[in-house]
Order: sequence, then C-alpha cells, then structure tokens
Amino acid sequence: MIREVITYPNKLLRTKSKDVEKFDDELHTLLDDMYDTMIDQSGVGLAAIQVGIPLNILIISLPDENDLQEKEDLIEAINPVITHKDGEQVFTEGCLSVPGFHEEVKRAHHIIVEYYDRNGQKQTMEAQDFLAVAWQHEMEHLEGHLFIENLSFLKRKKFEKEWKKKLKEKGKS
Repeated sequence: MIREVITYPNKLLRTKSKDVEKFDDELHTLLDDMYDTMIDQSGVGLAAIQVGIPLNILIISLPDENDLQEKEDLIEAINPVITHKDGEQVFTEGCLSVPGFHEEVKRAHHIIVEYYDRNGQKQTMEAQDFLAVAWQHEMEHLEGHLFIENLSFLKRKKFEKEWKKKLKEKGKS
C-alpha cells in the first residue's frame, strides 16, 4: 500500500525515532508499504518517520546500471547504527520530504553500519560513495533531522525564503 509522504515543515519530521522491539507481521507490512511508497515517489531511500511512523526503520534501493530498482537489491534496516565513518565527499541530495529541492551536502565517504533485517537478524554493511550518502541521509531522518540542516546559513535562508513562496503559491500558508 502506498502511504502519504509527509513534507517539510511538518513537525513530525523533527521527531527522534524509537527502536523497533517486535519483528512481526506489522513490521513486515510497514516495510512493504515503505518500498511501494518509495518506488511510487521515485525515491532511493525512505525512513519510517517520512510516512508518519517514528520508528528506527529505513530502506534504500539504489538504481542498478539499467536504472532499475530491483526488490531483491533492497536494503531494509531496522535500528541502524553507524559504527565507523571516514573520508569526505560532496553529493547533490534531494529528499521526498522536501520535494523539488536539491543541494550539495558534505558527508563521510566511507561508513560501516550495523542493523537488523526484517527477521531480526543482525547485519553489517560497508558502504561508500552514493550508498554511503543514502545511508547517512536516511539515518538523519531517524534523529529528527533533514538534509537542509546541513546547508550553510546563507543557503538555508535562501531555501526557507523559496520554500515559503512555493507553499504560498500552493495555497498552504
């Protein structure tokens, strides 16, 4: 089932998510719904808080060389923790909760993450380049942060001004 993706400035996006304690059918349904939602929105990652569920759950599905996002390549991470970071890279990011806005963000180039899969099995993954960016971006959501918070003061002010204008044009302010 496709769920609604909440967008900035919805206060729920500022919520620090809580650890998952039960690896059950309800969790599996949420993961399946998150995948359907992410694909429907043409995203490469989604945190549970973006569909209004404050749990430490995220998914990542990078397109392959044919620009396809195969379900068997999907990363489902429950209660993820970055145990190592090094290097630096700058990548242009976007976010399903901040639609239509893209900006360069500096992040670690190489990370190691520990997490649980949908069945409660502990996993470790090493990531670099775009995959490392996706992990770090989605994990910020779990802490109640958005990528726009990584922008310089001037870029953030410019974003806020343009975003308010965009919301006003949509009749949402």
